[in-house]
Amino acid sequence: MPVQRGYRQACGVARGLDIVGERWSLLVVRELLLGPKRFTDLQQALPTASPNALSDRLRELADAGVVRRRQLPPPGNVRVYELTTWGRGLEPIVVALGTWALAAPPTAEHLFVSVDSAMLSIRTFFVPTPERPEATLRIELRDHGPAGVFGVRLTSAGAEVAHEPPEEPGAVLVTATDALLAAFGADDLAGLVAAGAVIIGDPEVVRRLVAGVRVPASTDQYSTGIPGQGGRVGSRQRLRES
Repeated sequence: MPVQRGYRQACGVARGLDIVGERWSLLVVRELLLGPKRFTDLQQALPTASPNALSDRLRELADAGVVRRRQLPPPGNVRVYELTTWGRGLEPIVVALGTWALAAPPTAEHLFVSVDSAMLSIRTFFVPTPERPEATLRIELRDHGPAGVFGVRLTSAGAEVAHEPPEEPGAVLVTATDALLAAFGADDLAGLVAAGAVIIGDPEVVRRLVAGVRVPASTDQYSTGIPGQGGRVGSRQRLRES
């Protein structure tokens, strides 16, 4: 980072902000926590970032050693951005920042939730039940198309989330993103079903997932705990009225 844009302090906080303090930087990191993405994928996840701003942030993060660019082998054969090992060390910082921000109620502008942000809330806030057996799910967020397909594994330690779904999941959940967010913390599937969700396989696995995602209490009862976001998850009606 150019000296004129730095804080010129030896403090670790200042040095960290020199690296990831620019607008969009931490959100780029958030979007890469679940795996590599193409530039176009990042654009879709950060729709209000201009292409030039996004390019600048990626270049700066790459120069700093937080992100790297590589070519996927065939049949993918596309260039993607991914976090380096050092860059992945930012995950607890991003999660802690998003959790801390729950104390601030969202505004009318805080409505968009990227698909990876929604799924990161599962990994962040799922409270496991140690005595329960492991279970797997395939989640399809239909409002995001192919980018909305994920695999989730519930373990005694927490929830593992990946872009690659399991071959033989215990349950398949097809739903809209806002309906999934609204269901977090519910002890039954009534809300999901009423919102048009399709459940294939064992519904108890889906119930266990949504009931286990316990977002910390917020100043605003309708705010979500998604790292870096703060979108509404009250009722679908409130989402439309916001």
